[in-house]
Amino acid sequence: MKTQFYGASSLDGFIATPDHDLGWLLQFGEVEGSSYPAFIRDVGALAMGSHTYEWMLKHAIDAGQPWPYAQPAWVFSSRTLRGIPGADVRFARGDVQPVHQAMVRAAAGRNVWVVGGGELVGQFYDAGLLDELIVQVAPVTLGTGAPLLPRRIKQPAALRLQSVATLGGIFAELRYAVQRP
Repeated sequence: MKTQFYGASSLDGFIATPDHDLGWLLQFGEVEGSSYPAFIRDVGALAMGSHTYEWMLKHAIDAGQPWPYAQPAWVFSSRTLRGIPGADVRFARGDVQPVHQAMVRAAAGRNVWVVGGGELVGQFYDAGLLDELIVQVAPVTLGTGAPLLPRRIKQPAALRLQSVATLGGIFAELRYAVQRP
């Protein structure tokens, strides 16, 4: 069981625009050879930031698409957000550590996916809960926005590159293991 970040980043290190839009990523469509199908099979629970959740509400749920996850999802927010009928969405606030324990129990031996955003990934990293970063780097620059990881990694050997792969001739997928002291 691992706690993983899996997501995309622009070449200049942003996961969303300044207004938290993920639409820049949709220009690539379905990427041939994506690692997502194999990745999601091993996921038992999700952690999601409020901006990612709100983007999904606006661009998927409100557009008539079903909630895409069968796994329970914890949405971290300091605000009150609306739920999705029939979806196992739970709302959390504050320290990620006790919520992570509930997520691990719910995952029942499968992985926990920190979907986003960067601030939430940083909180899991800071708490020593993040095991792996899987980042697909897109051939686009955003110039500004929500950074991939808005935390300073103090130890240069804190991340160990595990692999690099090309996805559909578009993305470079980087896999890093988080090293613990």
